[in-house]
Amino acid sequence: MTESSLLAPVLQFFFTEHLHSHKQVSPKTVLAYRDAFRLLLQFVRDKTKKLPSSLCIQDLDAPMILKFLDSLEQERKNQVCSRNARLAAIRSFFRVVALRDPASVGIATRVLSIPIKRTDKRLVGYLTREEMDAVLAAPDQKQWLGRRNYALLLTMYNSGARLSEMTSLRRNQVVFGPTTYLQLKGKGRKEREVPLWPKTSRVLQQWFRGLDGMPADIVFPITRGTALSADTVNYVVKQAVNRASATCPTLAAKRVTPHVLRHTTAMHLMQSGVDITVIALWLGHESIETTHKYLEADLATKERALERIAPGDQKLRRFKADDKLMAFLASI
Repeated sequence: MTESSLLAPVLQFFFTEHLHSHKQVSPKTVLAYRDAFRLLLQFVRDKTKKLPSSLCIQDLDAPMILKFLDSLEQERKNQVCSRNARLAAIRSFFRVVALRDPASVGIATRVLSIPIKRTDKRLVGYLTREEMDAVLAAPDQKQWLGRRNYALLLTMYNSGARLSEMTSLRRNQVVFGPTTYLQLKGKGRKEREVPLWPKTSRVLQQWFRGLDGMPADIVFPITRGTALSADTVNYVVKQAVNRASATCPTLAAKRVTPHVLRHTTAMHLMQSGVDITVIALWLGHESIETTHKYLEADLATKERALERIAPGDQKLRRFKADDKLMAFLASI
């Protein structure tokens, strides 16, 4: 066995140089890839009884990868999208294997040929305006946590920001002025500016005054001054929805997450007549095809289109001039 066929040196190069220096992927991508390989190496260790540090690239041939992917769905009960995300990390690694270890090109080719599994494409979930108003009214603003939660939920709804963008938001990213806006940095290190309603601006200014003395400049901290975790934001949203269900029963049948609030922002923008390309910029989508899913989910837009189409068993009504001037113009 040659040194080049050992898995550890290539995997170390993949994480320390390829992802960081060559591709400059985001820290979240690195963590996602790390988790994928931790699961894979544990699975291979259990199957082969070899320590991860002694594994060879040959131990990760296509049949082993396929068994690992099957175990994700069958044993860990992962969804197809999670299975495909793990496979994307493995594929990225084996592209490096093909370059770094010519002797393993055959293995890399077989692994790279493993297909992404197709899955059902569901319509995006979102809240109606009445449901969103009920959620915003849920926090008790007489308490510090209630005021934070209200400011958080309102800012999420106004901006359509991602969960990670909210938990990492700093006060210098909120720019007050004639037009108050957020400076956000999303996926792919893409920066964007999102305007805020005057109401949101007033709420944030009042909230900032209550943060005087906090050690950090985090916009939405916990009581100790540190940043909110993703789990905490999910809990805040869940609690607000549970309270709002008392006055808005339709919420009880919906699974509402921070990402559903992002979908809600997009849907309400579209229903207000905002162009889909502007919505794509608002949300920080790299491709307008990503934003197109909101058109697919909006039944009201389809109903308006239906009204313009006459049923096949009815004749279209022809225009008739309603006065002499219109009749004259029609006769020209």
